[in-house]
Amino acid sequence: MTITDLERFLEEDIGSGDISGAVVPEVPVIAQIKADKPGYLAGLEEAKAVFEHFALEVESQFTDGSEIKKGDVVLKISGNSRSILAAERLALNFLGRMSGIASLTRECVKISKGVKIAGTRKTTPGFRKYEKKAIAIGGGNTYRCALSDAILIKDNHIQIAGLENAVRNAKKIYPTKEIEIEVDNVNDAIKVAQLGVDIIMFDNMAPEDVRDAVEKLKKAKLRNLVRLEASGGINLENISEFTGIGVDIISLGVLTHSAPWVSFSLDIMS
Repeated sequence: MTITDLERFLEEDIGSGDISGAVVPEVPVIAQIKADKPGYLAGLEEAKAVFEHFALEVESQFTDGSEIKKGDVVLKISGNSRSILAAERLALNFLGRMSGIASLTRECVKISKGVKIAGTRKTTPGFRKYEKKAIAIGGGNTYRCALSDAILIKDNHIQIAGLENAVRNAKKIYPTKEIEIEVDNVNDAIKVAQLGVDIIMFDNMAPEDVRDAVEKLKKAKLRNLVRLEASGGINLENISEFTGIGVDIISLGVLTHSAPWVSFSLDIMS
């Protein structure tokens, strides 16, 4: 975490000063953060950085990516009482949010049977790199962190430029960038594969339609020329329906826009 980010987050959370913390004396204390539910830990390094910013001492027997149980003490903090109180919420927010994303990602990875699990750009403004980091900690692929990473031609691009023109322009302007095309039916998948793109995204297509498209690409001897991605409306409840149908990647917006938090609490021990 850069100091610029840390200062920005602390300014948002503390404002002009912690007026609640002013009611307690400045004394040395020891605190610990416990997991209130099981999951996979992420955000530990960020939480440490928050406390260290206040010159507090931190200690942990865990690392990001560790599996945690309810009641596990993931971090011990010692130092000035007011500083711990001022840092508490930002540190817990990092742990709760990032652990939630990492935990959901890990569950999807377990179900995926080797199919690559990827996130999307459906992220919280200003917090994307931490959410993407949590996906990686959970075993997923961060995948297109910014628009500059790869070319994804979607329905609106095609509406404006036309499919063939959009692909032609992409190859001409950015010859070294991967090109991915979004399709929503079997016929378009065949057409797109013939244009020499790198990835075909099956967007909001039913599993049986994706399977049909994969089989037709095989029959046309096009399957090995492209990577295939399923996306749209996929979650923990239905991801298993997409794991054995021939795609290489499953991308899920729910990893970032709907991941439930893993709850943590901080208690002053002495």
